Amino acid sequence: MSLAPRVVLVHRRTEYEELLARHGSRGQASFFTGSRGRSLAEVEERHHRSLAALAEVAGAVPLDWRRSRVERTDLDRFLFGPEDLVVVVGQDGLVANAAKYLSGQPVIGVDTEPGRNPGVLVRHRPDQAGRLLRAAAGPGAERQLEERTMVEAVADDTQRLLALNEVYLGQSGHQTSRYRLAVGGGPEEAQASSGVLVGTGTGATGWCRSAALERAGALPPPGPTASALAWFVREAWPSPTTGTAQVQGLLAPGEALTLTVESDRLIAFGDGVESDALQLSWGQTVRVGVAAQRLRLFV
Repeated sequence: MSLAPRVVLVHRRTEYEELLARHGSRGQASFFTGSRGRSLAEVEERHHRSLAALAEVAGAVPLDWRRSRVERTDLDRFLFGPEDLVVVVGQDGLVANAAKYLSGQPVIGVDTEPGRNPGVLVRHRPDQAGRLLRAAAGPGAERQLEERTMVEAVADDTQRLLALNEVYLGQSGHQTSRYRLAVGGGPEEAQASSGVLVGTGTGATGWCRSAALERAGALPPPGPTASALAWFVREAWPSPTTGTAQVQGLLAPGEALTLTVESDRLIAFGDGVESDALQLSWGQTVRVGVAAQRLRLFV
């Protein structure tokens, strides 16, 4: 007899909960927000909406199914099973936070604040959760999955990083980074810049879009399901020893952007989470390309 499906609800602490944790009491949190021209009542109202959405989704899980919950900060310690159904309740960014810890499990994105979030990855409403769960566990579910490309960075000491939107390589303080860059089997170029971005089609509306808008004639970004990546060098500096010939391009599957560190310390982090970064020292090499793993988003 096969086990009933396990639904894993992924959520994050609300801004209200973070304010209480930081300031110790509601009164102190209210004083802090008031001193900055904000109302704690608005933050508290959003908190209650998020809790209500999470409760509605949890209540939609069939009674004979297994269930679990994981908060965003515990994702790196949570063991997802191969048969799990993952329901992300929150913002688009929370899907990206969870994606790198998965290995093919279908993901349902539920928007806790429709109209406030873009809703690119969290496309569904809490009251649709019951129908979506049954559809995701039923026949024909594979036809309703949208596979989104992810980006992978692998250092020569086996450190590995996955991201759904983009990987940043450079100084932690976004100061001048020195390195040698090569694309595919092409020649290396010594560069000094404020870092390199390698992004997917999903991330093309975020940080990579900002980089693209800064330059004329930027290449069109790949689509979110396309097996390609766009890369940009930020503020490359020309000098007698550093060049600017290679500052943007596309990476097809099997191609890699290779960066060899020529600074005391550089880092690589994904999806804006700098606390979970690869640590790279002088002489190390990191390769960035299309990941074999994909996000499987239930649409």
